[in-house]
Amino acid sequence: MTDNFDLNGLIPMINDAIIDEDTEFIPLLSSEDEHQMNSEKVPDELSILPLRNTVLFPGVVIPITVGRDKSINLIKDAYKGDKTIGVVSQKNDTIEDPSIEDLNRIGTVAQIIKMLRMPDGNTTVIIQGKRRFELKDVIQTEPYIRAAIIPFAETAPAKDDQEFMALTSSLKDLALQIIKLSPHIPSEAGFALRNIESPSFLINFISSNMNALVAEKQKMLEVADLKERAKTKKWSKEVSESFDKSISKLERMNPNAAEYAIQTSYLEVILDLPWNEITTDNFDLKFAEKTLNKDHFGMDKVKERIIEHLAILKLKGNMKSPIICLYGPPGVGKTSLGKSIAEALGRKYVRMSLGGLRDEAEIRGHRKTYIGAMPGRVLQNIKKAGTSNPVFILDEIDKVGNEFHGDPSSALLEVLDPEQNNTFYDNYVEMDYDLSKVLFIATANSLSSIQPALRDRMEIIEITGYTIEEKMEIAKRHLLPKQIEEQGLKIGQIELNAEIFEYIIENYTRESGVRGLEKVIAKIVRNAAKSIAMDQKYNVKVEVKNLVKILGPAHAKDRYQGNDVAGVVTGLAWTSVGGDILFIETSITRGNGKLTLTGNLGEVMKESAVIALEYIKAHSSILGLKPDIFDKWNIHIHVPEGATPKDGPSAGITMLTAIASAFTQRKVKKELAMTGEITLRGRVLAVGGIKEKILAAKRAGIKEIILCIDNKKDIDDIKKEYIKDLKFHYVEKMIDVVKLALLKEKVDNPIDFTYNGEAKKK
Repeated sequence: MTDNFDLNGLIPMINDAIIDEDTEFIPLLSSEDEHQMNSEKVPDELSILPLRNTVLFPGVVIPITVGRDKSINLIKDAYKGDKTIGVVSQKNDTIEDPSIEDLNRIGTVAQIIKMLRMPDGNTTVIIQGKRRFELKDVIQTEPYIRAAIIPFAETAPAKDDQEFMALTSSLKDLALQIIKLSPHIPSEAGFALRNIESPSFLINFISSNMNALVAEKQKMLEVADLKERAKTKKWSKEVSESFDKSISKLERMNPNAAEYAIQTSYLEVILDLPWNEITTDNFDLKFAEKTLNKDHFGMDKVKERIIEHLAILKLKGNMKSPIICLYGPPGVGKTSLGKSIAEALGRKYVRMSLGGLRDEAEIRGHRKTYIGAMPGRVLQNIKKAGTSNPVFILDEIDKVGNEFHGDPSSALLEVLDPEQNNTFYDNYVEMDYDLSKVLFIATANSLSSIQPALRDRMEIIEITGYTIEEKMEIAKRHLLPKQIEEQGLKIGQIELNAEIFEYIIENYTRESGVRGLEKVIAKIVRNAAKSIAMDQKYNVKVEVKNLVKILGPAHAKDRYQGNDVAGVVTGLAWTSVGGDILFIETSITRGNGKLTLTGNLGEVMKESAVIALEYIKAHSSILGLKPDIFDKWNIHIHVPEGATPKDGPSAGITMLTAIASAFTQRKVKKELAMTGEITLRGRVLAVGGIKEKILAAKRAGIKEIILCIDNKKDIDDIKKEYIKDLKFHYVEKMIDVVKLALLKEKVDNPIDFTYNGEAKKK
């Protein structure tokens, strides 16, 4: 849309144009003009014109060719008014319709000097930069971007600053030499340079016309006086003294020295950090509750706990309370919940992904003497937020690594400890930074990999998976409307009813969260979008019979596999992606009592198998078994899908039942599953992940579930309508599991353990 300023091509371009209005053309800027321009009041809001491939500097006049519809509308409206606009360069010039996030934060107030209709039909405008500004908030995006702005501090050197005058004089001489030696630069450029009176305008003029990338020119535009900015900072006496000392050191340095750039970067970081700058919290807890309910369906216990946390924050006025850690399977809304909390409080929101983080310097920063040194990511995100009290999401805290570069988990201890994070030390900043006002919210899929000391500093709030009914509501309220908007459709161009949602959930997703469900819905919506774009006929109301064509064959579901074989029992397990069912298979062969375990089992499951076998040996009489039977038969326990590692305290009673069924040759009750751990004393222990396991049981067609009596409280937390088709048996003793699970009826063709010392089929 724009070209770099070309003095040689500007005059013939104007001669060929049809000039709409006779306005004086101002190519240069005097010192008096500059003083008047800097004293002008900057408007509170401006219409924003994005520039693709150039940067406008104060005082400089450039022509731009306007091609985008939004830009043409903006120029026409501004030309009818006071002719004042805001000009900001794009971060990426390939973006056709940039949003405010695609623009740099610092721009230039511009005055439209001429609007020209060119012979080829294009519109060209000549604009002059006035003063720099900083983007604050978006007011509108249509028919063009309009934003609230704040002035960027403009400073001028003292008249008696001989060093500065000497430098600018040398700069002018050097620029004139370049023009003289370059055949492609017109002689008019040299004439313009010689007549520039203002040193500041000289710098802007050269910066605008030099052969440099847009990103480099943008950096020049953003340069400010380090001393003037410091006057506005709300920092402590210690920080102020350290800054003054550092800037005095900078002033004594030779600008050509390597250390000069290092010191400059350091001072810019110190100035960019929001020392003691905070946003005002909105402690309307009813609004917070409404916001959480709007953005997230279900999770009543979690939302209640968050409201309690905010209430305490409101009453206490400080953040010395445990850091929240939202723990649960992927796709249940842990990260987005943090975003809703920020919206409810009216705070800035930042997110830092910790997945795979292995270097302690990522948290604490590098010593600034190292090449490429920078602050740690904690302070980088605080700088990005622009406030010292954002809602700060520490995503995937369970996936922090540990190697020779240091222990990032230990570095996080200082960040998350309310008793010491008011003096967080970053190696680059070399000063204490107060993080006590930050609302840290960590997320994790698993607690087992979190360092114990780090876990101790957090309050764990478990977010369980969703039932089918909850997923249907989430799909209807959130996922479908979101995908309709993202894929460019309008309301009414596609409809999915409750039957479709339920069919998709049961046949195309296997998860506790809704991330996979959203992907499936997105595929359905994209299919409709393709039909609309190609003017093809399609069914607005999606039917079950259409899904195979759109989504492909349904997944093979883990279903209950019957009870006709002795020694096969259905268990319930928790995985990092939610609940699942697993089958414990047990077979016996003639031998000497050897126990074999296969299926890629972990240590906990191996121990459970040993305990289960020893318990059955000790209580063989209750099951009607002779004690010597265990010395004459080998036992082989297998859990299918050996490529997948399996471990955890969930399968104890399942292995117990499988071994008992194999030796008694009795059938296991139909459509039954179980979960619970065991002890040598014969007790059944409670286990975690109950809701996820119940969901897995429902998906598999299970009707009855055996649990430890201590897990009854977990079932009571689930809404009754979600588990109305399930029957629960609560047990305390291991023998009760066997009595509940095994029928008196034996399997077809049971093994006869008494036939001549060899097994035979009846």
